[in-house]
Amino acid sequence: MGLVEGKAGIVTGAAGGIGRASALTFAAEGAKVVVSDIDEDGGQETVKLILAAGGDAIFVRADASSESDNEALVEAAVAAFGRLDWSHLNAGLTAPGAPVTEQKKEYFDKVLGVDLLGVVYGLKHQATRMAQQGTGGAIVISASTAGMTAQYGMAPYVTAKWGVLGLMRTAALENAPAGIRVNAICPGMTATAGVQAWADSVPEQAAAVRAKIPLGRLGTPEDQANAAVWLCSDKASYITGTDLVIDGGHLLG
Repeated sequence: MGLVEGKAGIVTGAAGGIGRASALTFAAEGAKVVVSDIDEDGGQETVKLILAAGGDAIFVRADASSESDNEALVEAAVAAFGRLDWSHLNAGLTAPGAPVTEQKKEYFDKVLGVDLLGVVYGLKHQATRMAQQGTGGAIVISASTAGMTAQYGMAPYVTAKWGVLGLMRTAALENAPAGIRVNAICPGMTATAGVQAWADSVPEQAAAVRAKIPLGRLGTPEDQANAAVWLCSDKASYITGTDLVIDGGHLLG
C-alpha cells in the first residue's frame, strides 16, 4: 500500500519542476492525480509519465491567479475521481531581480496574483469541497525559505511567501474542526531545470551556494515532493499549521 493509496487530489504548477515531481510521487504512492498548469504541453507530459508508470491522472488547464479557474479545477477533480482528499498548491513564479524601490507594479501584481492570491483561491474552493465531503482532507502549500528571511532583489516573491505562511496558519486553524489539515513546505535552493541551467552557466557561483549548505548539495524536486506527499498522508495525521523547511540545513547558518 502506498502512502496515499486510493486518494484523489490536485497538484498545481505540475508541468515541471517540483510540481511534476510531486504529481509523479503522489501517483507512485497510489493516488489519483489531477495535474494542473497553464502550460498544457508540460502538463500533458506529466500525465503521460504517470500513465506510463501505471498511475492514474488527468490534465486540467487552470490559471492559479483566477478564482473561477480554481473553482472549476475542483469541480473537474470531483467529476473525474468522485472526491477531493488532498491538494498540493504548488503554482508559483518570480519576478526579475531588483531593489524594492525599482520593482515595477506589474511584477508585484503578477507574483502576488499567482503566489499568494492563487493560494487563497485554491484553499477557499478546495477546503470548501473537503468540508462538504465530511471526511477531512489535507492541503500542502509550496512556500519557501524566502518566506522566512529577507532576500535581496526579490521583494515581490518574498512578500508573497511571507503572506503564504500566515495564510497557511490561519487556514489550518479555521479548517481543523472539519478535519482538514493545512501545512506548507519551505524549499531552499532546489535543482529544477531553471536552477540547474543557472548552476551550469555560473559554476563558481553555484559552488559557493552549495558550500553554504550544510548537507553539501542543492535539493532535488523529489526531496520536496516526498515531503509534500508525506504531509498529505495519514502518517502526518496530527500535523497542521506547520512549515516544513527542506533546505539541507541552509537556514541554520
